[in-house]
Formats: sequence, C-alpha cells, structure tokens
Amino acid sequence: MFSIGDFARHGRVSVRMLRHYDALGLLRPARVDPATGYRSYTAGQLARLNRIVALKDLGFTLEQVATLLAEEVPVERVRGMLDLRRAELAAAVAETAAKLAQVEARLRTIEDEGRAPAYDVVVKELPATRVVELTGVAAGFAPETIGPVVRPLCAELGRRLPAADVTPAGRLTCYYEQRAEDEVVVHAAIPASVGPGDLNGLGVADLPATRAATLVHRGAIDGVLPSWQAVVRWIEEHGHRSAGAQRELYLDCPADPAGWVTELQEPIG
Repeated sequence: MFSIGDFARHGRVSVRMLRHYDALGLLRPARVDPATGYRSYTAGQLARLNRIVALKDLGFTLEQVATLLAEEVPVERVRGMLDLRRAELAAAVAETAAKLAQVEARLRTIEDEGRAPAYDVVVKELPATRVVELTGVAAGFAPETIGPVVRPLCAELGRRLPAADVTPAGRLTCYYEQRAEDEVVVHAAIPASVGPGDLNGLGVADLPATRAATLVHRGAIDGVLPSWQAVVRWIEEHGHRSAGAQRELYLDCPADPAGWVTELQEPIG
C-alpha cells in the first residue's frame, strides 16, 4: 500500500484533492488506520483516480463524475468523450489565435497612421471572366463572421470540381457583395470555360471587366486588414471611388499561412 502522499504523487494530484474525493465518496482509501487516521491506497486504485480526473477535465461536475462512475462507463466511451473535449479545446485555441491575429492587424494599422505608405498599389485592367462558384451569406465583414463562411466554401468548391468535370482556368478568387447593412454575400469562385449543364451544384457567374486598384498581400489572410485599408486610402488620395465587389485572388497558398500570397483587387471608377 501507499501513503496518501505517495499515492498523490503517483496519480499526479494533490493530497488535498484526494481528501476531497474521499469526503465525497468518489475515492475511498483502501485502509484508514484506526489509531492515527492515516489513509493508505493501493496501486489498483489509480485506475479509478484516472477516470475521475479524466471526467473532471472533460468538464463534468464531481456530482456527475460520481454518477458516471456508478454506471461503470466503458473506457471506450471515456475515450470518445476525451476526444470530443480535445476537439473543443483545439477549436477554442484556434479561435483565440485568430482573434489575436485580428488585434495585431488592427494595431499595425494604428502604427502605420501618419507614416509614408509602405504598400505598392498598382492599377490593373481585369478582363471579363466566367467562373464557377459557391456562395454563402455572412453577417457582416468582421473577421469572426466572414471567416467561418469563406473557409468552408473554398474547401467545398475544391471537393465539387472533379465530380462536375470542371477544369480550372485560373486561380481561386473570393469576392464579396454587401447585400444589406449587415449582410455580405460571399463568393468562392474559380475561372472555368463552362456552359449550361449539371455542375454538381456549382453556380456559374460572369465577372465583368473592370479597372481595379490592386495590392499584393503577403502573409496569413487573417492579417489582411492593414493591406485592404492601404488600398482604400490610396483610392481616396488619388481621386477614385470604389466601383464594385472587392476580390481576393489567391496566388500562392502553402500549408503555412504565413507564406500565403494574395492579390487584393478593388474595382475603381
């Protein structure tokens, strides 16, 4: 048998927590010395301790843990719950990282105020282009609302192209149309020479020829805000006005988002 201190060390918990589990009836000592009150545990009790800690870390209350232990939940079910919790935590970490990236992007725009422009804006004539596309609706242009719409659309577009027998004739482009005050139609599109017919649920659209102010953004798309605002400032400073849906042409998208290269295209009049 092990003393409460040794058992706590082997189970990677505190002595205080073991006493608490004992008080709740979750994990009774294998033996309590009647004279001294010292608690002793066996190695076999580590299995129950592991279940208690795992279920608690999954977010269950200790009362719920007691119920689950009484029902003798199979280890496979515990593993399934642990996997689910892991996925939830990973999603939370990703969301926090995205929010941090947006804060950093805002800070960069503030730091750039009053400085000489560090961006090269080029005016281009964009030809008329037929695209196949998928569309969705976002509740505004805020990153936390538009990002969860854009990413699944692009992924689904890529999955549908082979079954539609569509051969891309250019690079992935996303463009955005503001339909209402707080509603944005998001288009994930790719150029293709197609006619009428079944395109596996893909829509067909013709992007008009336009003159656009363009800027190459290098880095994760989550940090695109300073680049877009640089384009807007350039448009105003040079006496132009916005004249169409913003476009993002993805020139290079390696596995590491820090290496992405995206051309921002703002139609001007």
